[in-house]
Amino acid sequence: MTATVIPSPTLEGEDRFSSSSLRLSLAPVGSAPALLDGAWWPRSRDLAAELPVLTAVLDPLWGRITRVTVNPTHWPVVPRKVTVAGHVVNVGWFLAEQDPHELLLLSYRLGRWNLLVVPPRTDPVSAAWLMAAAGDPRGTSTASRLMEEAARLRTASETDRAARPRGPAGTAAMPHQPMER
Repeated sequence: MTATVIPSPTLEGEDRFSSSSLRLSLAPVGSAPALLDGAWWPRSRDLAAELPVLTAVLDPLWGRITRVTVNPTHWPVVPRKVTVAGHVVNVGWFLAEQDPHELLLLSYRLGRWNLLVVPPRTDPVSAAWLMAAAGDPRGTSTASRLMEEAARLRTASETDRAARPRGPAGTAAMPHQPMER
């Protein structure tokens, strides 16, 4: 199943997303196992606020989520527990053992899932690429490798933009066209 909610890149403002829309992309059900089962794009680095929304959506799909682990590198506070729809989800962390860009979820019924965590302030174009790549059932990249590839693509795009000739007031210069007489 793919459950994706990606905001339009044309929207402006910090609070441009509805708090009810979860930015999540999952690999299709029944696809061959990949290193990642999808991607999650939280709005902040506040696990206590973000995890209940994520796990509430995943519980009906994957069975009750009982444990979540993260690498604390990008999370300022890792709560020990969060309450989700009447049950407690235990939260833990692994520094060396877990990719810093990955979230591991465990369920009573169905097992475990690994999600790429797209950083909250990622631009929408890069986030869309990351979410699609992480949800690709043929994917063979780790979360960190996808983040490196996204950074490389962003740098290449910025370099291409900077290399374009510029006209007056920073506009792209148009090739010279002779005037017809």
